Amino acid sequence: MPSLLPWIPQPTDDGSFTFFSEEFGEAFHSRQGAKAEAFQKFAQATELAQKAQKNHVRLLDVCYGLGYNTAAALETIWAVNPTCHVALYGLELDATVPQAAIAPPLLASWSPTVQTVLQQIAQTHTCITPRLTATLLVGDARQTIQTLCQQVFQADAIFFDPFSPRRCPQLWTIEFFALVARCLAPDGRLATYSRAAAVRSAMQAAGLAIGTIPLSATHLPHEWSQGTIGSFDQQTLPTLAPMEQEHLQTRAAIPYRDPTLSDPADVILERHQQEQALSQLESTSNWRRRWQIQ
Repeated sequence: MPSLLPWIPQPTDDGSFTFFSEEFGEAFHSRQGAKAEAFQKFAQATELAQKAQKNHVRLLDVCYGLGYNTAAALETIWAVNPTCHVALYGLELDATVPQAAIAPPLLASWSPTVQTVLQQIAQTHTCITPRLTATLLVGDARQTIQTLCQQVFQADAIFFDPFSPRRCPQLWTIEFFALVARCLAPDGRLATYSRAAAVRSAMQAAGLAIGTIPLSATHLPHEWSQGTIGSFDQQTLPTLAPMEQEHLQTRAAIPYRDPTLSDPADVILERHQQEQALSQLESTSNWRRRWQIQ
């Protein structure tokens, strides 16, 4: 459902802005920096600077939101190759979010060209120029992704950026990842900010190899990864640390399931809790104690 409340810009530590969702009880971005997160966890993690050396790059932005991941991608690609053509699909539940994100203070972080792109996508859900073909599909991503599967769209990079699994479990299930994986090119990369074991095991169940997004120079004491990268080629990915590998052997790694791709969040969470309760895997608290994680 579209939001009936005004979206109020909230500053993050790098000077860029984000919104807070009352529906999901979370901000759209890390307080450490919305723009920095878009570059580090998505544009850089999917190696867009290298992919931009080709004449054509295809992108899928799952949970388009304020458009920051798309903006960071376009800035990265066109800085390397100004003539590279980009084909982009964005999936977004609430069209009022990108509309609110084109207010001048929020757009100021981006180049004039990218500002124009964000404005057109927000206002018309399309943007067609000599070097960009962009379409925003509005609705439940579990349904709109099926349009791309039918089109056999194959992305060189997928930005996977829903609200957290506890808040929006319907977009972190094995079944949804399976559809997303169908939209990933054989040599493509998927990046997400989540390092949750349930997310990583769902990605593996969907046929993806996984790697970690290494920590940046500045990070919080309790962090061990900036997120997860998925691809069909394990050899190209940053290896999981032993601690992360063991995390995948605990109850935390039991994935979310949504067999019909239509269950509400509470049903998916209840199913997940029941499966964890019956599991004989090691408890996550034991894993935390062993690795001295607070």
